[in-house]
Amino acid sequence: MPRQVDHEARRRQIAEAVWRLAARGGLEDVSLRQVAAEAGVSARLLQYYFGTRDQLLLGALEILNADAERRARERLMYLDGTGDMHAIVRGVLLEMLPLDDERRSRYLVHVAFFVRLLADESLASAVRDGPRALEDLVADLIRQGQELGRARPDIDARAEAVFLLAGAEGLQASMLLGQRTPDEAVALLDHQIDRLFGTSKRSSTLQEQGASPASV
Repeated sequence: MPRQVDHEARRRQIAEAVWRLAARGGLEDVSLRQVAAEAGVSARLLQYYFGTRDQLLLGALEILNADAERRARERLMYLDGTGDMHAIVRGVLLEMLPLDDERRSRYLVHVAFFVRLLADESLASAVRDGPRALEDLVADLIRQGQELGRARPDIDARAEAVFLLAGAEGLQASMLLGQRTPDEAVALLDHQIDRLFGTSKRSSTLQEQGASPASV
């Protein structure tokens, strides 16, 4: 009997090869042949699963983003159903910072893809025209906080969500360059989140966990 092939596992195997190449030296000169060699598969098999080079890059990015969303949900699961929108918004933003090896590697891969997207309009449009899911999520969490009386009623939830996410993105590079420590970066985010929600919820949550801000 022929062995059953796990197609999703094979796609991930190839996508992870793209991520490794991206983290090591960017994507500008990466070829299908290089990806196939890195993944330990034939170029024909790679094309079977992804097609062209552009389709491969886009597919690898989609798998990376789906992975990040799943990891974020897992980390935030303990807050689910608590109604603590302050802590949930904070958790979403901390997930974006390179606070551990996993998040650091993911950020480096995103940087490599970003450079490639600047040079390739077809790839850029596929990403640019996608839904702004993270903005929608954070804006909705802020609105829920307002409805529950736990966030300031006089703020624009959408504008604040965009600002918070842009701030988290801006902190990523300065952390990797050593311009800001993890504690400093987290403190800056907390300053902005506390402006919307206040400090009491965050302080009690951290005390219960017995953790410093950057360890979350």
